[in-house]
Amino acid sequence: MGTSGKKALQRLLQPSTELLSKVMLVGRPNVGKSALFNRLTRRREALVYNTPDSHVTRDVREGVAKLGDLRFRVMDTAGLETSAGSESVLARTAGITAAVLRECQIALFLIDGRTGLQPLDADVGKWLRKLAPHVQVKVLLNKAEGMHADANGALEAAMGEAHSLGFGAPVAVSAESGEGLADLYENLRPWVEKAQEEMLALQEEESLTEDKTVVEELKRVPLQLAIAGRPNVGKSTLLNALVCQERVLTGPEPGLTRDSIRVQFDYDGQTVYLVNTAGWMQRVKVKEGPAALSAMHARRNIQRAHVVALVLDAEEIAQTKKSMRHAEASLAQWVIQEGRGLVVVVNKMDLLSGRENAHLRSLVMRAVPEEIQKLLPQVTGVPVVFVSALEGKGRGAVMHNVNESYKRWCARLSTAKLNRWLAKVMSRHPRRGDKGYGAKVRYITQVKARPPTFVVFVSGAGKIDDTELRFFASSLREDFGLGGVPIRVLQRSSRDTRAT
Repeated sequence: MGTSGKKALQRLLQPSTELLSKVMLVGRPNVGKSALFNRLTRRREALVYNTPDSHVTRDVREGVAKLGDLRFRVMDTAGLETSAGSESVLARTAGITAAVLRECQIALFLIDGRTGLQPLDADVGKWLRKLAPHVQVKVLLNKAEGMHADANGALEAAMGEAHSLGFGAPVAVSAESGEGLADLYENLRPWVEKAQEEMLALQEEESLTEDKTVVEELKRVPLQLAIAGRPNVGKSTLLNALVCQERVLTGPEPGLTRDSIRVQFDYDGQTVYLVNTAGWMQRVKVKEGPAALSAMHARRNIQRAHVVALVLDAEEIAQTKKSMRHAEASLAQWVIQEGRGLVVVVNKMDLLSGRENAHLRSLVMRAVPEEIQKLLPQVTGVPVVFVSALEGKGRGAVMHNVNESYKRWCARLSTAKLNRWLAKVMSRHPRRGDKGYGAKVRYITQVKARPPTFVVFVSGAGKIDDTELRFFASSLREDFGLGGVPIRVLQRSSRDTRAT
């Protein structure tokens, strides 16, 4: 994979910042808010300068904090002064801070451990209680480097003063050196995770409204359907049956179709672009000439499709007692690898009609789904439709399954719904890593559709193995009805997050 491809994959694996909880840094001027912001975001974006009688920060700066395996949005704010005049710059910045604070779930209230508790610190505490009683507040005793070694008990005295603010036990940290961040992590983790759950629940409520428009949005986007298969299995006859008119030449001669024919029609309010491809043949058999060009165009149109209808010959299956030849098996596997929806259409069932063929017909209808499942174990529930394109029977069944496959291929699941599902799955199948060692699964989110692609976020040592990823994929397919379409499950560790 090239550099651009790796960067694109990294962007894909990043969780949406809109779903991260919001943490604000507040306090009087010059207590180290910007230094802590730079420490948490691992960037030197906020200006830091020791100006006791002035302000460096005047606007609210936002970044993504990375504290261990925790990720959250952090806001650096201007220093608060209650004595500022109503028209002053300080008063106006305090108004901006207040507006942003109302949207946050957590506030880190910084005080200066060197100078001790000041009257202005108490005023800031009162301001926090009055303005945002819903916000969880944790007091940080900043600039505490070296205070642990003070034999005179300076740290204990400062911690006692900070505790008197009434926001619980404070945490001693040093934004400059990074001391105390492990303690900050332990204190913040339950709050951040709870805020994350609340935001996921809110997103779930919003997604209920969005789900009502999903079907309408799908119908506004044309469905790209490709008919594929070996020569002379009835692909052109099936196209004519689906569009209800003679659009392409048909006949007993194999290889009549040379060009990939595209036809537009409507089905149940959905615009469908249907492409009939030339008979699929292995590259080793076709190296030049019109047939080679036809094969190349067939592959290109299958890559452009959303759903591929793979056509098989029922009479040939009955005679050979084998559902697919090597070329058809390779085509089915390639369609799944390309991330396309797959519908298998067993054509020419009219040749197995009548009482004398009842046993053969039953064998074919039982054998094909079984062989498809053996061939594609990673994709359960591939729909199999038995039709007679010549007699026009099965058109509705084909299009119904194509439509359903397309909807599953475009499926989007909210993060809240996915993590409720994950909690149930993990309770039924506890992992070794969740018992205290190894990689621990934190949460899961869907990063894209078409096909459905999910990312499992893990923390701790190592990564979860491919067997567990396949287990997640099969459980997603079974529990959310995503049969017949490829599902991709990737993983992202806290180490990867720190690296980016």
